[in-house]
Amino acid sequence: MKVKGFLKDIGGASRVTKMRREMIQAASPVPDPKDPIRELADALHPGRQTFVVTQVRDASPTSRTYRFEPASNDDGTKSHIPAFQAGQYATFFLQIGDSLVSRAYTISSAPYEAQGETPFFEITIRRNVSYFVPDWFFENVHTGCRVDAALPHGTFYYEPLRDARKIVALAGGSGITPFVSMAREIAHGTLPVDLTILYGSVKADDIVCGETLAAAEEACAALHAEDPSYEGRLKVVHVMSDDPSWKGERGFITRELIEKYSEGDTTYMFCGPLAMYRAVSASMDAMGVTLRRFRHDVMAQPSNVKQIPGFPEEQIGQVYRLTVVRGIQEDVIEARADEPVAVAIERAGILIDTRCRGGECGFCRSQLLSGRIFVSPLGDGRRQMDKEMGWFHACSAYPVSDLKVKIPIL
Repeated sequence: MKVKGFLKDIGGASRVTKMRREMIQAASPVPDPKDPIRELADALHPGRQTFVVTQVRDASPTSRTYRFEPASNDDGTKSHIPAFQAGQYATFFLQIGDSLVSRAYTISSAPYEAQGETPFFEITIRRNVSYFVPDWFFENVHTGCRVDAALPHGTFYYEPLRDARKIVALAGGSGITPFVSMAREIAHGTLPVDLTILYGSVKADDIVCGETLAAAEEACAALHAEDPSYEGRLKVVHVMSDDPSWKGERGFITRELIEKYSEGDTTYMFCGPLAMYRAVSASMDAMGVTLRRFRHDVMAQPSNVKQIPGFPEEQIGQVYRLTVVRGIQEDVIEARADEPVAVAIERAGILIDTRCRGGECGFCRSQLLSGRIFVSPLGDGRRQMDKEMGWFHACSAYPVSDLKVKIPIL
């Protein structure tokens, strides 16, 4: 701080006021709407964009990887892909028959691949059983198709202020996708963490993204050979639950297996099916792992509501009247008790904005005007005031009576 003298410093306020008045007098009478902070926010979070599928390839016998690039605008230019972290997800907005649906898929490509001359991002979808949106993707989305999506979303990524540099990833089935993104970023030399992936599959001939993980492991080893000072390391341990011929780790990912591949201060990150989460969570408790050191991805609501703790099974098969209010518009539709409110709304062709599909993000926050709902404890991301004032997330709430709800106008 520069001191100019008692009188000059005391008179500083009046000099600044005079300068401001002179600048106001000299300014243009035409308002300047430019707001650099808003422009930056729009660039980082641009909302819904249109992308073109530029590649579709098999990631295993039951899974496919879809590559997306920005679609060309009317003037021939292309918009950018928003910056994202390895582990975040994109939400796709789909017209399937009469239904308007949205689904979230973790980005399986690395953040660095969304930059450069030909930027892209990828998702990997598994269809080992028949399921609504995966079926539609496999049968209808091909090279050249245009799809609307918004990204990035989610907080399931490495944060150096919160996480240990040593990470043990615990994955099952298609839950490998966020760790594929991390592995690719580590192999590129732009994510300096030690990542050990314990990946549970059924058989060795159906490992989702198995070749991609092997390539990342090899590239990371080569990186260390060329630059021994680089801190990031990658190790992938496959665990087969039902493959007698497998020579590596077999069975399930147990406490003993987790401890075998853990050392020192470690952050554990989980992504996989609900049954696996329960087993892994019990292992974390038994190992004394703190909540700060155990993180899991958004827990989507299971297709079988019997897996949701506390769900009233007598409601299965019940059908109720659901009145959907949007401003002055009211629509009455049917809603099954064993499906989320958002699913009933989507099936009726009514537009509702959902992103995470697990009750976390709050995009589908709606108001309960009358009736009763069951809110899944697997993803109740509401604030306490919302709980008290009758607000809920439509993607993780189930009707248990006739309902009247108010949703945002889109």
